[in-house]
Amino acid sequence: MSKSNSVTKVGQFDFDSGAFDLNTLDNEVSSDATPVETREDYEVTSKSLDATQLYLGEIGFSPLLTAEEEILYARRALRGDEAARKRMIESNLRLVVKISRRYSNRGLALLDLIEEGNLGLIRAVEKFDPERGFRFSTYATWWIRQTIERALMNQTRTIRLPIHVVKELNIYLRTARELSQKLDHEPTAEDIAFELDKSVDDVSKMLRLNERISSVDTPIGGDGDKALLDIIPDAKHYDPEYSTEDDDIKSSLLHWLDELNPKQKEVLARRFGLLGYEPSTLEEVGKEINLTRERVRQIQVEGLRRLREILLKQGLNMESLFDVESEE
Repeated sequence: MSKSNSVTKVGQFDFDSGAFDLNTLDNEVSSDATPVETREDYEVTSKSLDATQLYLGEIGFSPLLTAEEEILYARRALRGDEAARKRMIESNLRLVVKISRRYSNRGLALLDLIEEGNLGLIRAVEKFDPERGFRFSTYATWWIRQTIERALMNQTRTIRLPIHVVKELNIYLRTARELSQKLDHEPTAEDIAFELDKSVDDVSKMLRLNERISSVDTPIGGDGDKALLDIIPDAKHYDPEYSTEDDDIKSSLLHWLDELNPKQKEVLARRFGLLGYEPSTLEEVGKEINLTRERVRQIQVEGLRRLREILLKQGLNMESLFDVESEE
């Protein structure tokens, strides 16, 4: 049976062509109603049911895979074994829920976040190569985050932006939020440009991409009860479990950095806060290693280009790892 025509059923939930609809929860509950129940009885009962808990209860019966089983099923899935693919998906649904919860109250209901995250999980199963040497949960986390973040950003804009553009816009908006707490006025493009060591023109162009941004508190959503910045993750929020996953990701990233030449590795480490360094501007890095700002920028471009090639071989892109600012 070909993958595109197959249907993988996880308890009450169908994965059809790599997607499924969590709204089937309502239909499943309805089918359980007995003939003696009145419509009023059912409506009262259905309102008292927590759809999220129903879903969590359903996926809770799927056992996690050991490291050895993970490699075994991943190899089979790569060869087109649909049963192995199904097992990989089922065993990692709880990972999707855990990650989705961190994006609650940012514009999408939890079940919608889970559904988007599951699409990322399915994509991860399709592209994961166990011979690369890292755990599937680490690899899947990148894909799950990316699909959820894309959905959150698309939820708030009429113009759909590429994910790498959204990521860069996040940097500007996050900086604007921090500046709004320190300045006695609304942050201007000049303020943001100075803080990020960017040109005013670059910042202005990026902010104009979102026609609804007249201030960092512009209302969004159907009821206008949220601001765009409410859905941008706070980089300073500490979550112990998130920290553990990020440590796994950073460990893999550091391994790939070893494939760069020493100068590229040092520049990227200093720019993005790796290897114990604090994130620094191009000018700050130049002063530390006695190079001009322009030369540091050139080395960064070369290093990122090489790193992107390495990541593409892993089935990843740069934006699924960290916020990459404009290379130009």
